[in-house]
Amino acid sequence: MTTVQERQPEQHAFEADVSRLLHMMVHSVYSDKDVFLRELISNAADACEKLRYESISRPQLSTDGAQPEIRVTLNDEASTLVVEDNGIGMSRDEMIDALGTIARSGTRAFMERLEAAKAGEKAELIGQFGVGFYSSFMVADKVDVISRRAGEEQAWKWSSDGKGSYEIVAVDLSEAPVTGTRVVLHLMDDAKKYTSKWTVEKIIRDQSGHVPVPIRLAEKEGAEASQVTDGAALWTKPKSEISKQDYDDFYRGVSGQYDEPLTNIHFRAEGRHEYTALAFIPGSQPFDLFDADRHGRMKLYVKRVFITDEAELLPRYLRFVRGIVDTSDLPLNISREMIQDSPILAAIRKGVTSRVLTALEKMGEGDAETFGKFWDLFGAIVKEGIYDDFERRSQLLKLSRFRSTASNEATRSLADYLRDMKEGQSAIYYITGLSLDQLNASPQLEGFRAKGIEVLLLTDSVDSFWTTNARDFEGKPFKSITQGLSDLDDIAGNDEGGGDKHEASPEVAAFIDFARGFLGQEVADVRVSGRLTESAVCLVASEHGPDRQLEKILQGAGRLQTASKPVLEVNAQSSLVKAIAAMKDQAFREDAAWLLLDEARILDGDRPTNPRAFAERQARLFALAMAQNT
Repeated sequence: MTTVQERQPEQHAFEADVSRLLHMMVHSVYSDKDVFLRELISNAADACEKLRYESISRPQLSTDGAQPEIRVTLNDEASTLVVEDNGIGMSRDEMIDALGTIARSGTRAFMERLEAAKAGEKAELIGQFGVGFYSSFMVADKVDVISRRAGEEQAWKWSSDGKGSYEIVAVDLSEAPVTGTRVVLHLMDDAKKYTSKWTVEKIIRDQSGHVPVPIRLAEKEGAEASQVTDGAALWTKPKSEISKQDYDDFYRGVSGQYDEPLTNIHFRAEGRHEYTALAFIPGSQPFDLFDADRHGRMKLYVKRVFITDEAELLPRYLRFVRGIVDTSDLPLNISREMIQDSPILAAIRKGVTSRVLTALEKMGEGDAETFGKFWDLFGAIVKEGIYDDFERRSQLLKLSRFRSTASNEATRSLADYLRDMKEGQSAIYYITGLSLDQLNASPQLEGFRAKGIEVLLLTDSVDSFWTTNARDFEGKPFKSITQGLSDLDDIAGNDEGGGDKHEASPEVAAFIDFARGFLGQEVADVRVSGRLTESAVCLVASEHGPDRQLEKILQGAGRLQTASKPVLEVNAQSSLVKAIAAMKDQAFREDAAWLLLDEARILDGDRPTNPRAFAERQARLFALAMAQNT
């Protein structure tokens, strides 16, 4: 009878060009070599789960009563890394099937699909060819797998350098785990960092911190192993068993921030697609909130194994949300590093987005103070969705809060605005600018303020854009008070004097006609204003096209070469305008027209186009005034 010691290794030649395959894996499939450890731990966790499942019908398989465990052992002197589990293990035939499949009939199809995936075609490859295990050859020039299947009295060793062949040989039971599998990686010279306890522990925590099997790490062979993870995932527990401190600690770990979250959204979706989500609204702005790439930071897990934090699990206007989504339904590509553009992912994205927005709505209705903090932190980001997300635009408008001429330091919703609209008012009025101080000083506000008509004061850059897309709210259109003709005379107000038709005297009308012709190269029109009550002049945009602030933003970004000519509106009741109109001196009238235009530009936050000419005209008027007083 042949003993284990006498048995010769079985040589198996790879039937395909495995060197080419592994080269493709290293250079095309995985962009981060660290994933090899995630793959080996995932395989080990699966093996433990299979043993638990088979033990239900065959209790004798787990007679030793040992709890499932994964052990990682480092050896700096020997340059090895070992991943061992006490799971189901593998027989000889299972080793060939699990570790040699890619070298058999499936190889050609695998390589064809891999190349197709590189070319952009969709491919569902994980779990079909055991490719995850082969990521070990990115860091190891030799891999040994020693395994004993539960319930069997024989152990086997599989070895390969991943180049042309592999061998299988029976080994003595003393050299194998009691039950389970031991994977020994003989590390390459440029992979010695994987014998560092700090490096390996960080990789385990980041990528496999929530697999359902505890993971222990030993710094060297024979050393006592310390527990790195406990095999528990917070999001799998009932909410009733999770304290606020537990949630806060998890948030700090997943977000890398040290504040307390404003709230969390924890739910499990069941039905056609099953997944669990645990999302947090931060209590402070993340440092990368205004990153030009605007990526979200929700982490994707599949069966509690970390996959990526770059999946688009939420729209970009919710990129401040931190947390995780865990699913077993999502198809992955070969490396698990890029999620396929699948309908499943779209469904998860839609479901998580709806839950987050619903939670924010409830916060706005039930906890005004917390919602106020949220809006101060992230309101400008949420308003990007009004511009981008047509499907949820109405919901986002209801969620939004604004400062206005009626809100003082507080914010108001659009529902509040509609409730307080004046008789005859048919639009939601707004003005955009750089700051509240600038907007409150705007001459365009005067007529609205005199009649007690509320105007939204919008100071975020995105406000100039979403107001062009969101045409109305509950049937009431948005209208800039710095654009087009004023309709104040049609609205009843607190100050009936503000409802005058602003009739111009013959002298003022004549001066306006003169200014219209004289300033024709600078303005589109000069007309009597229906919105001014105190200031002499102001600038407004024409009825069609962008308003004044949007034009400035587009010009500053190089998206608009030349701005359209503004309209100069004149307060026909202004004592200054009446005095100017009474002057008949041609040179004086020309200087006065230019100075009124420059005054309007200054009030609009701009500079005179020709500061020297502005100063000279002002000096001539001062000289004329002094001459008349002598």
